[in-house]
Amino acid sequence: MIQPAKRLDTVQEYYFSKKLREVRGLVAAGKPIINMGIGSPDLQPPTTVLEAIQGSLGDASAHKYQSYQGLPELRNAIASFYKNKFSVDSNPENEVLPLMGSKEGIMHISMAFLNEGDKVLIPNPGYPTYTSVTKLVGAEPLFYNLSDATNWQPNFEELEAQDLTDVKIMWVNYPHMPTGTNATLETFKKLIAFGKKHHILIINDNPYSFILNDNPISILQVEGAKDIALELNSLSKTFNMAGWRVGMVIGKESYINEILKVKSNMDSGMFYGIQKGAIEALQLSDDWFLAQNKIYEERRNLIWQLADKLEAVYDKNSTGLFVWAKIPAGKKSEEVTDSVLYDHDIFITPGTIFGSQGEGYIRFSLCVTTDIIKEAISRFQ
Repeated sequence: MIQPAKRLDTVQEYYFSKKLREVRGLVAAGKPIINMGIGSPDLQPPTTVLEAIQGSLGDASAHKYQSYQGLPELRNAIASFYKNKFSVDSNPENEVLPLMGSKEGIMHISMAFLNEGDKVLIPNPGYPTYTSVTKLVGAEPLFYNLSDATNWQPNFEELEAQDLTDVKIMWVNYPHMPTGTNATLETFKKLIAFGKKHHILIINDNPYSFILNDNPISILQVEGAKDIALELNSLSKTFNMAGWRVGMVIGKESYINEILKVKSNMDSGMFYGIQKGAIEALQLSDDWFLAQNKIYEERRNLIWQLADKLEAVYDKNSTGLFVWAKIPAGKKSEEVTDSVLYDHDIFITPGTIFGSQGEGYIRFSLCVTTDIIKEAISRFQ
């Protein structure tokens, strides 16, 4: 038997990959499972975006290999979007790189900058992919704790107290997943100063900015940020285009060039029609965001009622596609979510999959209709 690579010994199958198999088994057995675990938008992309991709299929270049850097029009659209939404200036020629999803960008960036044995600061709780990719490239995760005591912002005294020798990258993620907490410009300023002091590349993963958020900000708004920071973003959540796989990384030319070295050896360019659709999406007016958030606000209000049924406490100022809720003291996250699954046929996410700091919390997705949420609530009456 051919043995797998040793690097796979460092990672486990993604939680949702395993758990959804179990959920599918329950559905096959006739259980009426309601899935509130995954943040996969159930709403449709903008009509004009669908029309743009359809209308592009007859173009002369539609089915050829595309540039590794994406269409110039797409880079221009990304740069204009960042200028209009965040007041961030970026050169579309060399400071913007379209990606096949921001998740792939996590791997590209890690491969571009990390050597075996380098250390990476990763938020706890945080997106599990930061940890798995770090391990896959032979680097070492170094977790920094976030808590509700500091509103899920980094504790810089604790960061400075850590041994930062060999730390090369620090992942931050605001608006934060899973908690939905937004950063402040003050937090971003401290992060940039921290990165410059310790020569650590700061990367903000920023795909949730426009979901139920009245104050979208970018780490690149901070003066001098490009010297030490990159930002990832995505169309997946903002425009309901998760399956399209369209993301971007923005930053200084020298950093972008290193990432491009990896990317150009990993794919053969993004499909032309998807790029055309992405261009259209990035040019939409704020009416799109207002309409989407009206739907999500209605759903969130109902999710809060469901959380109340579980005696869970939540922050009404949170943003993003999820409700992060604290369960009663003494209860364990996975015990609660398993009880909800087996007793009420509702799948929600235990906070522990995002790290040890997620113990005592559960997460609900807003990617379900109001009728389905009302059905879930009724199962507790």
